[in-house]
Amino acid sequence: MRKETSWFGNCHNKTHTLYCCCGSKVCHIQKPTYGKRGYAAKHKRKYNWSAKAKRRNTTSTGGMRHLKIVYHRFRQRYREGTTPKPKRTAVAASSSS
Repeated sequence: MRKETSWFGNCHNKTHTLYCCCGSKVCHIQKPTYGKRGYAAKHKRKYNWSAKAKRRNTTSTGGMRHLKIVYHRFRQRYREGTTPKPKRTAVAASSSS
């Protein structure tokens, strides 16, 4: 007797195909949702029992096109329409010459 499941020889139909955005094989052919992140659902697929998967798909793993700007503006105290103060090295160099 073999220990494996004997039904694996009969499983020859593809259930998932490539997803066009990320390229991984997560798009179910008959369902409208995707297996990896749960796209097309209202909420993002996220479970605490898989901490490594949460780490792969959390904030700052992508490009952060908008948040990068927001974080930079927060560090500058949301200043707008002002000129930056002259740096001390530039002031010291001009006074020494």
